[in-house]
Amino acid sequence: MPSNTDCPPQAAKPIWVLTLLLLATVLFAGLLALGGWQVQRLQWKLALIERVEQRVHAAPVAAPGPAVWPTISREANEYSRVQVEGHFDHSRTTLVRASTELGRGFWVMTPLQTTAGFWILVNRGFVSSADSPQTLRPDGPEPQLVSGLLRLSEPGGSVLQHNDAVAGRWYSRDVPAIAASVKLDATPASALAASVAPYFIDAAATSDAAAWPRGGLTVLGFNNHHLVYAITWFVLAAMVAAAAAYLWYSEQQLRKFFPNDKEVAVNA
Repeated sequence: MPSNTDCPPQAAKPIWVLTLLLLATVLFAGLLALGGWQVQRLQWKLALIERVEQRVHAAPVAAPGPAVWPTISREANEYSRVQVEGHFDHSRTTLVRASTELGRGFWVMTPLQTTAGFWILVNRGFVSSADSPQTLRPDGPEPQLVSGLLRLSEPGGSVLQHNDAVAGRWYSRDVPAIAASVKLDATPASALAASVAPYFIDAAATSDAAAWPRGGLTVLGFNNHHLVYAITWFVLAAMVAAAAAYLWYSEQQLRKFFPNDKEVAVNA
């Protein structure tokens, strides 16, 4: 009975070797691209963190008016500390589902008509129940001074659930949709102002720690795992390259020391 030593290892067919090497090349390029993308994301995330840190600790500025609305962007304006004076219209408050460090509940989004005449949606803070009387906080006749962080609209809804204006179910702070739902666009504006600001304000915490809605809950911590992801993709790319190199080397060695019958016949 022949033993394993009677059947020396044979080199694979060239077409199979080339196919495997081609697949390895494509996989290697894809993994490198993913690693490079994560490096770009890392640079973007670090710039975002630095930008937010600078803005949240800066002195508040006046909330942008209609003249500069077309130029507002995430890079230039989001998380800026702003303040504005005006009167709340509590009758047009909208509740948006939220999950915070205080648990699940709702953001209380109340329109504020500024002393300049235009409207801004203000996220006055968090409440745990839609039926809670804490959603309302009657104001006096004098203008209210609101301070907080400028945030841009969150269109559409959450990842799994879409906003339903007709049913009154809101999963994101979609400024144009909420404004249309409570008919802010139909409210006459002053001659000096347009209708509704394209952003909302996350109100800061008040001096009364027990006051509701509870402001100052804006999430300012950003997960930053992009370096780990980049290293992972690059290591996988290196492993693929090493495997391809080993395949090529081993096949060359097999052909050198164990030529197959056809190769022997040709050489003969």
